[in-house]
Amino acid sequence: MTNKLHIVMFPWLAFGHIIPYLELSKLIAQKGHKISFISTPRNIDRLPKLPLEYSKSITLVKIPLPHVDGLPENAEATMDIHTKDIVYLKKALDGMELQLTSFLEKTSPDWIIHDFAPYWLAPITTRLRISRGFFRVINAWFLAFWGSTDMMLTGYTNPPPTPEDLMVMPKWIPFESKAVFRHHEAKWVVDSMQKNVSGVSDIYRAGATIKDVDVVIIRHCYEFEGQWLKLLEDLHHRPIVPVGLMPPSLDNSDNNGTWTCIKEWLDEQTKGSVVYVALGSEVTIGPREINELAYGLELSGVPFFWVLRKLSNSGHMDYVELPDGFEERTHGRGIVWKSWVPQLKILSHKSVGGFLTHCGWSSIIEGLMFGHPLIMLPFLVDQGLNARVLEDKEIGIEIPRNEEDGSYTRDSVSSSVKLVMVEKDGRRIREEAREISSIYGNKRLHDKYIEDLIQFLEDHRKMSYGHSS
Repeated sequence: MTNKLHIVMFPWLAFGHIIPYLELSKLIAQKGHKISFISTPRNIDRLPKLPLEYSKSITLVKIPLPHVDGLPENAEATMDIHTKDIVYLKKALDGMELQLTSFLEKTSPDWIIHDFAPYWLAPITTRLRISRGFFRVINAWFLAFWGSTDMMLTGYTNPPPTPEDLMVMPKWIPFESKAVFRHHEAKWVVDSMQKNVSGVSDIYRAGATIKDVDVVIIRHCYEFEGQWLKLLEDLHHRPIVPVGLMPPSLDNSDNNGTWTCIKEWLDEQTKGSVVYVALGSEVTIGPREINELAYGLELSGVPFFWVLRKLSNSGHMDYVELPDGFEERTHGRGIVWKSWVPQLKILSHKSVGGFLTHCGWSSIIEGLMFGHPLIMLPFLVDQGLNARVLEDKEIGIEIPRNEEDGSYTRDSVSSSVKLVMVEKDGRRIREEAREISSIYGNKRLHDKYIEDLIQFLEDHRKMSYGHSS
């Protein structure tokens, strides 16, 4: 029996999930193991080019996404559609079951590591004697908020929760925390807990995925809010293996000269003076919200680099309407960039001194590994809870919003940016963020987590339990 593993990776159809899965694949492949990375054709084609060193160890496998009414043609990832249409993407992913099963039958891997969506996998992997891992690309507090596996499967149906239920700390969390939803977020979360066109609710999906899984792998570490990891073990009675924060490495390639152009502008700015503004590829924000954010940046007087990409219904990038004269008035002090940017390189530049973010977990890690204080504007899923935890740690501040509808004003944007970037009262936040980079950016620390995970995978494949393969 060879010690080398064959691992199938099957992420959810969102690039905020696909990229961490690909990063984990590379880290495992570096240790000599073989990876089959499965997604849809268009998603595989949009992946960053794999370095040559992985040509033999990582195989990219395309499984077509079945047609589903309600899903636009060629939409294969959340970034191709509006938030309300994501339910159709889940239904389409469920239609990949037969082809995925066929691939597993043909290749007999040791493990499949998958996301929250394929809740139907357990009987297939049990029959084929394949070990099964659930890799959660976000942190431990978001998963812990929903309670035990049984609670996730049946506890939210009769009666369904109200927004008010989600605005207080759940009774199963035995320690102090600020990780609760605001009213405008809770309304969205309650909706997502209802059964949708795919036939199940999102919370049922996640619960059914965790049930009987061999391991829950989570992008978290003991050095930052480690108490949540122990709580997850108590709630789910499964091995919980943290994979660390997986801080990404800077690469030196230049995408069509994009970085050269951006770097020239950043080089002209004062050290630590620029606020980098990016709300991720998944967030769809309306014209009013864009306007208030623009006016707020203008009012703050702080130099800014704003990455602004917005989707149309067809999945193509739309022209984004900014306030009249905004770009002229802020010319020289600020840049609005309307296409892809090398985010990590920008955050690593000495001129950047703060990060206005939607609080996706990957973005938080990228900001804090360089010690940037956060100005937080969360929208969906885990983002609100992330913002509460980080504000409580004094690593950043959340832009004040209307509790009911989540709206914010230019004044709240401006005052938040000024506080974090320049004002005396923001000094503690800047210092705390700098200090936390020793955890978030500690490559040696997080590499050790990867080694421990690989050891677990080697020790717990089904064959090692005496099954014949």
